[in-house]
Amino acid sequence: MVDPVSSTTAQAVVLSRTCIARRSLGRPRLTAYALLAPSAVFLLGFTYWPVLQVLAGSLTVRAFGGAAHWGLGNFARLLADPHFAHAVVNNLIYAAGTIGPSLVLALALALGLKETTRLSAVLRTLLVLPLLIPLVAAAALFVFIFLPSAGLLDYYLGRFGGPQLGLGQTNWLGNPSLALGSIIAITVWKNTGYYMLFFLAGLAGIPQDMLDAARIDGAGAWARFRHVTLPLLGPTLAFVAVIALLNALTQVDHVVVMTQGGPSDSTSLLLYYIYQQAAQNYDIGLASAATVVSVAVLFAVSVVSLRTLEQGIHYEA
Repeated sequence: MVDPVSSTTAQAVVLSRTCIARRSLGRPRLTAYALLAPSAVFLLGFTYWPVLQVLAGSLTVRAFGGAAHWGLGNFARLLADPHFAHAVVNNLIYAAGTIGPSLVLALALALGLKETTRLSAVLRTLLVLPLLIPLVAAAALFVFIFLPSAGLLDYYLGRFGGPQLGLGQTNWLGNPSLALGSIIAITVWKNTGYYMLFFLAGLAGIPQDMLDAARIDGAGAWARFRHVTLPLLGPTLAFVAVIALLNALTQVDHVVVMTQGGPSDSTSLLLYYIYQQAAQNYDIGLASAATVVSVAVLFAVSVVSLRTLEQGIHYEA
């Protein structure tokens, strides 16, 4: 027969051990929540709350002399604004002129400097130096470089090209047909070394035995790059492409310093348009609507780019 006293004692021991185990499991959770609480507060206060404010501002229509009401009036005004359409076209040209050349140059430089030597180390350092210069400082520097007739660019163009070719007296930032191209050139110079670092890391992860096997099979340099290097570099290329898309929309410091959207709105990008509406025209509703549209389009383009590039990616086990 089972002793009822001993049975009750065993149950009490089991219950006490269960309570102790639950307390021991609960304490690490409370500690983790306590450690994460400050970060969560800052994240809510400085990330999610501003996002909600922008969404609310885009849907709040404030009539002059009247009460504010909810609606899509700000989006209707935004789509009817010719300055917004001009900024969209400029940003598309800016993105096409910066993303493609920057990625191609960065990949070419990474392939050329893949082998670690003293010369390649020096060249890598020189190419990464623009990354260490703030964009505002770089823009201020290029203002003097682009000075018509007196800047370094016009000086050397006039010296080597000669006045007979019409070089040396070009208003790079004052000509509407050249100002956006000058902004694009600065961006390519600034971002190429940054993207090169990612490509160098991606190339370091490609197995050398695969390249050696392709070389033994008779594949030339272009065939090895096309069929081995480029597919294995797919994840890095997808990541850098998204970073370049973000930079094409968010880098606007050089526009503020150098041209302020001019001349004739030829360098007005989306972010500068949003800045104008919010800080200069005090039209928070229009600026919020432009922000929502810009972020939505950027998110959609980023997702499509990632999925398109990852379709041909080969991962090594």
